[in-house]
Formats: sequence, C-alpha cells, structure tokens
Amino acid sequence: MASAIYRLLKPRSPRFSLYPKPSLTSAFISTSQLSLSSSSTQTQGINGESERKRWSSLFLFLPGAITFGLGTWQLFRRQEKIEMLEYRRGRLALEPLTWTSISSQFNGSRSDGEMDSLEFRRVLCEGVFDESKSVYIGPRSRSISGVTENGYYVVTPLMPVKNKSDSVQLPILVNRGWVPRSWRNKFVEAAEEAKQPSHTTLSGIEESKGSFWSKFWPKKSEVVEVQEPKVDAVKVIGVVRGSEKPSIFVPENDPGSGQWFYVDVPAIARACGIPENTVYVEDINENVNPSYPYPVPKGVNSLIHHSVMPQDHLNYTLTWYSLSAAVTFMAAKGILPKKNRR
Repeated sequence: MASAIYRLLKPRSPRFSLYPKPSLTSAFISTSQLSLSSSSTQTQGINGESERKRWSSLFLFLPGAITFGLGTWQLFRRQEKIEMLEYRRGRLALEPLTWTSISSQFNGSRSDGEMDSLEFRRVLCEGVFDESKSVYIGPRSRSISGVTENGYYVVTPLMPVKNKSDSVQLPILVNRGWVPRSWRNKFVEAAEEAKQPSHTTLSGIEESKGSFWSKFWPKKSEVVEVQEPKVDAVKVIGVVRGSEKPSIFVPENDPGSGQWFYVDVPAIARACGIPENTVYVEDINENVNPSYPYPVPKGVNSLIHHSVMPQDHLNYTLTWYSLSAAVTFMAAKGILPKKNRR
C-alpha cells in the first residue's frame, strides 16, 4: 500500500520537451558571443569616426592648397608677361618698314600668318584719309593735367592716291588717335544731314541780254573743264596691330547705329566698304601740328603697357601665398590635440 502511494506521488520526468533546459556552459557561451559582437560593433564605430575625422582634417588643408596653387600660377603668368613685353620692345625698336616694300608680299591677299609676322612692326604709309568713312571707338577716357576727359579713338581708312608710286596700293585702316566727344557729335550731325535729300526748286530761268536774238542765233557750245581737287597725301608712321579681345563687361558692337565699343577689324572694314582682310595700323607719330591738336596719336609706351604688368603678378603671388600660409596655420591649429596646444 505504501509503495503504491509512493509511486503515485513521485514526479515523472517528461520524455520529450520543445525547450530543453539550458545548461551553465551554453549560457556562458551565449554571453561571451554577445560581448564579442558588442565589442566588434564598438570597434567599427570607433574606426569609422576616426576615418571621418581624418578626412575632415584633410579637408581643412584644401583651401591652403588651392591658394598656394593660385600663387604659383601667378608666377608663371608673370614670366609669360615679361617675355611678351620684351618681344614687343624688340619689335618696336626695329627700323620702320615702308608699306610699298612689304605690300608685294600680300599679292592681293592677306593671311593671318602674314599679319602675325608684321604685328608690332612700325610701318610708313602714305595715302589720303577718307573722313566720310571714319569710325569712332569708345568711349575712351584720357587724363590731361590730372583732369579726365571722355572721348573716342577715330579709325579712318587711308586710301590710295592715283598716279603716286609711294602711296599705298590697297586701303588700310588707321587708328589716328584720341579725339574729344565733340568730334564724334559733329561727325554724327554731318552724317545725318547728308542722308536728308536736298529739295532745290528753280524759281525761273534767267535769260541773259539779247535773249530775243538768241532764238535766231544759237549759242556757241562752251567746253567746261572739270578739274579734280588736288589731294595732299598724308604720311603715317604706325604700328601694325590686330583686333581687340573685349572682356565680358564690354557690350557688343552695333554697326547699324554706329556704336563701336572695341576694335573689330573685319567688321570695321565691312562698315567702311573695304575688304575684310584690311591691315589695321595705330598711328604713333609724335610730331603733332600745334594748329591741329586732334587727333592725339597713341604713344609707344601705351603699346608696351598692359593692363596687368609683371609687378602686379608679383603682388598677386605674395597675396595668395600669404593667404595660403594663414589658412594652413588655422587648419593645423584646429586639429592639434588640446594637450599639445597647451
């Protein structure tokens, strides 16, 4: 009886369980795996943060590298400008060429290569100016005794003179120099008056004495000799140049309205009715007649002078290098540890 009661009260162990009872070994392994995974995650986070800091530190030095490169570029530009100015001085120091001696090279055509070989060479030209086809480039300012006055450069075709061997055989464009604004205003007014048709009415026919007898005796035909006006040839000492390269701030030329803001040789030649490959010369004759003070020819120094001279490039170099040193110092100071800075 007692044994039967013991068998009934004794707990039975299940034969099969879906969730086995964990042991101490398995619990230790799972804990170690969690710690390893968390430590690896922390390590990856630390490595990623250090990588970002490294790239951000390098990015701080980028402005210093850019400014240093700009300063070095200014040094190369300075050397190029020195060579260019020396080339111009050497060309202008040569003896002037007579236009008749070099016009045979063109043979009726003027290529760009031939023009490049003549640029900045002084030439002696002779012909007659066609004032009616003048073109005014500007406005261009000129300082006279400390006073700045606005005006224009006047470009006029130099035409050949008939039966004169020393004259130019083909038209050329000559920049005669600077003129005040009043010159252009007078030229525009004269051009507008020339465009207006002249209405001339005949009030009557005046008959000379003896007109009654002239019906019976016809007048003798009189031969009238038309004499061409005598034209004085002009000698021009100029320098062969090319078209200007305007900046982005200069407006476009408007040939229709007669507004020219920069020298465009082919366009000016078309407006004057001469070939587009016409030679363009800037007058540098310093022997100005006091009775005719205008136009004022360009000086030789103005041809050598450039908007940015070598000294300017040197100043720009020092500026960029100083800025590069300052930016690099600030970047280095920002990434150094606080202990090192102390």
